[in-house]
Amino acid sequence: MVADAELIALDGAALARGYAKKNLSPVEVTRACLAQIDRLDARFGGYVLVDHERALQAARASEDRWNRGASLGPLDGVPGSIKDIALVEGWPTWRGSRTRDDARAETVDAPSVRHLRAAGMVMLGKTSTPEFGWKAVTDNPRGDLARNPFDPTRTAGGSSGGAVVAAALGMGVMHLGSDGGGSIRIPSSFSGVAGLKPTFGRVPAWPPSPFGTVSHFGPICRTVGDCALMLDVIARPDLRDWHVVPREAGSFARDLDAGVRGLRIAASPTLAFVDVDEEVRARFDAAVATFTELGAKVHFVDPPIGRPRALFETFWYGAAANLVASVAPERRDRLEPALRSVAAEGEGFDGRRIRAAMLERDALGSAMQCWFDGFDLLLTPATAIPAFEAGHEVPPASSMTRWLDWAAFSWPFNLTQQPAMSVPCGRTAEGLPVGLQIVGAKFADATVLRAARAFERARPWSYDDVVVAASDGREKPQA
Repeated sequence: MVADAELIALDGAALARGYAKKNLSPVEVTRACLAQIDRLDARFGGYVLVDHERALQAARASEDRWNRGASLGPLDGVPGSIKDIALVEGWPTWRGSRTRDDARAETVDAPSVRHLRAAGMVMLGKTSTPEFGWKAVTDNPRGDLARNPFDPTRTAGGSSGGAVVAAALGMGVMHLGSDGGGSIRIPSSFSGVAGLKPTFGRVPAWPPSPFGTVSHFGPICRTVGDCALMLDVIARPDLRDWHVVPREAGSFARDLDAGVRGLRIAASPTLAFVDVDEEVRARFDAAVATFTELGAKVHFVDPPIGRPRALFETFWYGAAANLVASVAPERRDRLEPALRSVAAEGEGFDGRRIRAAMLERDALGSAMQCWFDGFDLLLTPATAIPAFEAGHEVPPASSMTRWLDWAAFSWPFNLTQQPAMSVPCGRTAEGLPVGLQIVGAKFADATVLRAARAFERARPWSYDDVVVAASDGREKPQA
């Protein structure tokens, strides 16, 4: 029998090989992940719902399929989680809000969940999110708080904070997150995992996000390969999402190992407007050098992104105003005060500002798409700073007022709807992860994944010391 520690360290591809050879059991792997949740989750705040009985039932069904030679594919029997933004049949959807304390079990799956279920993924439970996913750290009025796997005194980031905690600590293998302004890439960067925001429309979403067409669903995993396998499953059309694009021919996982030799890559350490922490900049520069060593043609150049803070605020704060207005008046006092404040600001936006923002966004998207005609990829830091103290929207004692201040590498690419991914590229002197962001032109998801895989292989990343430190109660592993 394989020990639990070995089981939770395996990626999805290794699990599928083991299941096919009958060297591994979906039931044993699921039990190992559930045991890890039981050991660590209360301390790190990854899950808001864990369904042992249903997960084991799904694992037994998967094991039977593998034994009969009738598996549903490489995700069959792989344990994972769903962010508590998406609908899961049989489970409530709280979205981190006390306005939904009486949420009943859903009767349908969201599109991504439906596809994952059809592929045989074992769903362990739902992961934590800030209220309605509105900010880039994970705490909420329900009392959930996602803590950094590398140092539980620090934030895991957000809004997919619970998902990255689960990924880093072996509490599941594949995790569904969402990203409206960096909510996959920011926590992936802070917590040292791989997270992809696919091209908008690549992965169907329903019901529509209250934050509109800046919001994407995507995978969060320990490895780039698992992100690709997961994207192969969730990037399938669903008639409920009228934005969805046709399914990509072939497989995102198939050409992962093509490398980056000859690719034209732009590197921008600041996007010409972001203040970057010195240690983050140093890790970024080292990562860029790695791409040169791998044979890519790298040039330091800033894209024509401008300074789109006010543009993003128009969409994000305006959507927050609509969101708050949709809550029953007698329940609005249950909302987080900061969310109500942002919504109040958005309530003041007039029609002229909204129309102008739509035109400005069109121009930005067009400019960026044309700029990418000269480059295959863009590299930036994933976040401007490392993880800070948990329970705060911005670093304490800083001059920052909102999460947008320190997350300026992520939200511009929600405006442009381009694929963007964060992969670990080192640690600070305090042992905190630093993420590298890889951005592609619209629909170039496969190129982003291919580059991420090449970097991952050149600069391998280990979770062993993190899991050991978490399991024995140490505040953080050794850097």
